[in-house]
Amino acid sequence: MLEQEAVREIIETGKQLHLAGLAVAKSGNLSVRVSEKHILITSSGSSLGRLTEKDVIKVDLSADSLMPDIKPSSELPLHSLIYRNFPSKVILHCHPPLINGYFAVVKTLKAMSFETKFYLGDIPVIDQDTPTVTVPGPVIAALKSSNLVVLRNHGVIAIADKFVDALDVTEALEEAVKSAALARLFDKNILDGLDTALRDDLKKSQVSYAMFSREHIEAIVDLVNKDSFIGEKGRELDLTVSLAVKMDGCEQAYKFNFEKGKIIKLDFDAQAPFVISAPADVWEQVFLGRLDCFVAVTQGKMKLSGQLGQLSKWYVPFTRLFALFKEVKIRTCAKEV
Repeated sequence: MLEQEAVREIIETGKQLHLAGLAVAKSGNLSVRVSEKHILITSSGSSLGRLTEKDVIKVDLSADSLMPDIKPSSELPLHSLIYRNFPSKVILHCHPPLINGYFAVVKTLKAMSFETKFYLGDIPVIDQDTPTVTVPGPVIAALKSSNLVVLRNHGVIAIADKFVDALDVTEALEEAVKSAALARLFDKNILDGLDTALRDDLKKSQVSYAMFSREHIEAIVDLVNKDSFIGEKGRELDLTVSLAVKMDGCEQAYKFNFEKGKIIKLDFDAQAPFVISAPADVWEQVFLGRLDCFVAVTQGKMKLSGQLGQLSKWYVPFTRLFALFKEVKIRTCAKEV
């Protein structure tokens, strides 16, 4: 991205955050990657709603600020570490009031709409007890499973390839929190059938498998076909379709052939109307239960060949399917930051 264009986008995003009530006074910071080694970041003490070009500083990720007379945001170390760990091109950090208030007293988001489940999923929440992030490791780990992370009592961090996407997911969470808060005014004991079903005890596998091995996938098939919830919803919604899963860099693919909710055959190719693919580290987050496949697709962490809208008509049984993924234990080798 050209530097002048990047500066204009930072200034415009700051204004949008301010107008939406997501950034007030001198809170929050923004940055964008302009080359492999350099980023632009807002200065310390700047107001996102009133940014000018002089408030945007060019920084070498391997050195100090190129404008030593103006200090970059105090969150520069966190921004730098995120850019070193992810290919994302922009970072948005702000302090939305409803999000801060909600997660100060609630540990998890209660999704009141399918849109929230679809686009946000389970939002990671990291405890934060300092004015700036001094222990970035948990934030980096959380960003592996979601492009949006809540820092309790401190706001949110969103990463994306474009500021509009980072802003959209932040606004979506603020709206979801508002809906949850309003719903609780009417009923303090909210449950829905899907959430209740997903809390049911599942048969736990004590055996661990090499991820994406044939034995691993066959164990998933066996668990799916024994699951009464998928069977019931599959018959009700006529879940008859082929869905393939593939790990980047691996020639082997697996195709689940569903007929009315049952996997009647497992094939070993990707010739299917819907193919979900991702790198090994993303699949690991899925199989560990830290990342929902639907959310991963909408956030760009996984690729879907086929129309997400068509697949979403089977949202309920597929949500159960993805929940069952984590019940088949895998042997992990990923290192935490």
